[in-house]
Amino acid sequence: MKPHCACSPRQQEIGEIRRLNHRKGNLKHRRRLPIDVQMKRQPPVDLSEQDLRQENIMLRGLLQTLGQDASHNHQVLARFQEREISLLSAGDLVTLLQRLTDGMRTSFALDGVRLLLLDPFHVIHDLLVDSPDADARLIRNLELCTDVHATLARFHDLHAPWLGPWIDESHRPLFGRRLGGSVALLPLRQAGGLTGFLCLGSRDAQRFPPDQATDFLAHLASVAAVCLENAVNRERLRLAGLTDSLTGLYNRRHLRHRLEQEVTRAQRYGQRLSCLFVDADHFKGINDRYGHAVGDQVLTVLAQRLRSRLRTSDLATRYGGEEFAVLLPQTDLRSAHNLAQEIGAGIAASPLVLAGGEVVTVTVSVGVASLPADDRRDPREAGEALLQAADAAAYGAKMAGRNCVVCADAE
Repeated sequence: MKPHCACSPRQQEIGEIRRLNHRKGNLKHRRRLPIDVQMKRQPPVDLSEQDLRQENIMLRGLLQTLGQDASHNHQVLARFQEREISLLSAGDLVTLLQRLTDGMRTSFALDGVRLLLLDPFHVIHDLLVDSPDADARLIRNLELCTDVHATLARFHDLHAPWLGPWIDESHRPLFGRRLGGSVALLPLRQAGGLTGFLCLGSRDAQRFPPDQATDFLAHLASVAAVCLENAVNRERLRLAGLTDSLTGLYNRRHLRHRLEQEVTRAQRYGQRLSCLFVDADHFKGINDRYGHAVGDQVLTVLAQRLRSRLRTSDLATRYGGEEFAVLLPQTDLRSAHNLAQEIGAGIAASPLVLAGGEVVTVTVSVGVASLPADDRRDPREAGEALLQAADAAAYGAKMAGRNCVVCADAE
């Protein structure tokens, strides 16, 4: 065996330095370990009873928050479902529009709701003009847009709901006033394309944040669009059976229905109601001389001239043959008489020019009657009496020489 060689002091010093450097390297490497690895190497820590109690309180609070969120979401879903059922069950166009505006505002506690519908051909406008149930409140919350391109330029997104903060220069024209807060703009899309927008406004800036999910709103907009399409189609079909195919005016059947409604309204609110009975003079002679085609043309022109002088709340109907009946809500006898004179004078001053250049002068005899201010009869009975009085007055105008106006007995 070789004898052990003793190291020199210099060699011992170098060895000690190397050992220290090696230990420092190990410590440095240990500090670079990931936090989770270091934690795994640490011995488990025993949680005290107080720590467990605090953790339990935190978990209970989290469960309570989740429960509150679930309850809120359930309430929101229920409101959306209730509103969809309400839209689907609307029996006519006016009811549907009211549920899309006032109904939506009440159901979702909104500060403003506006419904913009694209109506370039005035279809919806004409349907509402002919409806007695379209009140001022509905008109205030509804905008019928004939300029499609200008309307589309007012919206941020034409395919999906847009949610975000109030932008005064963009949103004030939509709602007609300043709300502030936030808005939701829902495009109403049908199979044939875009039909309009449902605009929801809130003074709460957090009501419609940009990052909010829009699934419920998009589904509601789809239901509303389908309901609108169906309601418009139903209304057009209904009116087809209530209008005169030649003149486009309502027929006698619709007059009977509206007459009872208007009498009821006048009696309930103490309003005046008048009626004009317009009869074309010498109409049989026009048919005999020029033929029935010219006679039809005369009736069409008379209908157009009647409409041009009436308000949207007035109702012009073709009563039968060459006779027309006009209901004038909120109109007393004097005002109705003045209107009848204007109508008669306007028709007589504009002769009908036929295709061959021949001129046909047309005049009318007009009878005027008004519902008594204190009338309390059955609405149907009172309405029939009003029509008969106007008809008798028109006969009196015929007997007086035609082309004139005669009023029924004063009230």
